[in-house]
Amino acid sequence: MADGDTITLLTAERRQVRIRLGEIDTPESRQPYGTRAQQALSELVFGKDVHVVVQDTDRYGRTVGRVYAGPVDVNAEMVRQGAAWVYRQYSRDPELLRIEAEAKANRRGLWALPEAERVPPWEWRAAARGGSASQAAETPSAPPPRSVPQTGSGFTCGSKQYCREMTSCAEARFYLQQCGLSRLDGDRDGVPCESICR
Repeated sequence: MADGDTITLLTAERRQVRIRLGEIDTPESRQPYGTRAQQALSELVFGKDVHVVVQDTDRYGRTVGRVYAGPVDVNAEMVRQGAAWVYRQYSRDPELLRIEAEAKANRRGLWALPEAERVPPWEWRAAARGGSASQAAETPSAPPPRSVPQTGSGFTCGSKQYCREMTSCAEARFYLQQCGLSRLDGDRDGVPCESICR
């Protein structure tokens, strides 16, 4: 098992097939909770007969789908246990978001980690690919420096780390300029969070 969202199945014809669990994403092996996510998946499928509802083929040639071990929807169970995020970019099942919210509210699995260690794997991979050594070396567990609010801004350096947590472009600019949160400016053009600072 390469990670917590990919398995290798042996078909009845004794052919190995790699399956990527669709609509979910688990921490990478070097991320906090990555090893435990692998263990959770192993406990759900290892040595069991499974059924796959194929959804797609990914760019690596893996079959992408929902995996069922008997009556258990393995993809949903990984989210329920707090071993996976819903992969919002690819998920079409709103029920998975409800299950994730419940796991988060009950602090199951990765949701029991300190907030700074709960980095969605797609963001972690993007930071690792980022090119610059300083960006790749930036540890998600290091909180941004604290500071007093900038006069008139009303913002304070806190625990926010990502664009999705910013409420406005002004707040994103404050975190970039006053708190030194350089990850908000991925392309280093001086404009943070292009999705909200257009």
